[in-house]
Amino acid sequence: MTTKAPSGWAASSTQWIKFTLTTVLHRYRNLHVYGKIFIWLLMLFYLCLGAFIIVVSPNRIAQVLYDQASRLSHMRLGWLILTGAIVAVSFPPLIGHSTLLTLCGFAFGIKGFAIGAGASVVGSALIFVFLRLCFSSHLRKWSSHNEKWKALESVVRTKGLPLIILIRVSPFPPWVYSNSLFASIEAVSLWQFVVATCFIFPKILLLVVIGSRMAALSDGDSRSHMDTHTKVMNGLLIGGGIIIAIFTSWLVYTLVQNHIRQLEDISPEVDRMAAEALEEYDEDAALLRPNEADDQV
Repeated sequence: MTTKAPSGWAASSTQWIKFTLTTVLHRYRNLHVYGKIFIWLLMLFYLCLGAFIIVVSPNRIAQVLYDQASRLSHMRLGWLILTGAIVAVSFPPLIGHSTLLTLCGFAFGIKGFAIGAGASVVGSALIFVFLRLCFSSHLRKWSSHNEKWKALESVVRTKGLPLIILIRVSPFPPWVYSNSLFASIEAVSLWQFVVATCFIFPKILLLVVIGSRMAALSDGDSRSHMDTHTKVMNGLLIGGGIIIAIFTSWLVYTLVQNHIRQLEDISPEVDRMAAEALEEYDEDAALLRPNEADDQV
């Protein structure tokens, strides 16, 4: 009796999980000993954080966070503080873009969407221009010795804005490295990058909505005036939003990889190398490794 191989979404999800685990394990093994120590310390930190939340109680922590967010929203320049933070984390290797977008909703409600969207566009445009101006010569030296990268540039140059948009809305590489990725592709112009960035607005709105619902449940006074039905609905909106964000991220990533590997008018080998260039892109690639680019010349 033979066992049928998984097909459809099951096969795609299995492939995505295997790729993720393999990538994580590969990068961990390639880390310097100090990098591995940092990973273990980070895991210890999150373990201690979880224990702290359990001991102090989620309700008390949520109330403190709500009070601080409320204070931020009532500050005259509170929106500017959040804007500056979002712009800052657009520069690699900083992280926290999604967390700050959620904080926009937590502090300002749905109005936080304007803050998050505007700051995201400005921050990504600034890093794009900065990397292009400072490292363009290093990029040309680096890409001239990387066949996969040349394949990716060729594919992007041929397909233009529609493909740029697809790659931009993909969850991989993450936000901060996606900014450096597009700055690394000479075929992408600033206006194309800005237009493509606008297509992540639905994701930003979803994170802001999740943050606003979390705020509604964090304040003890507001929560005490809610009936059970309202509390359940808010909880479902938060949980449902997180599930939708995870599912759409997986779906978009899978579609982008399949689309690149099956592009018309481009040889299968170029398609494959372009897709692999995206998969292998990280903080050590292209514009962020100028010294190695010089060494290769």
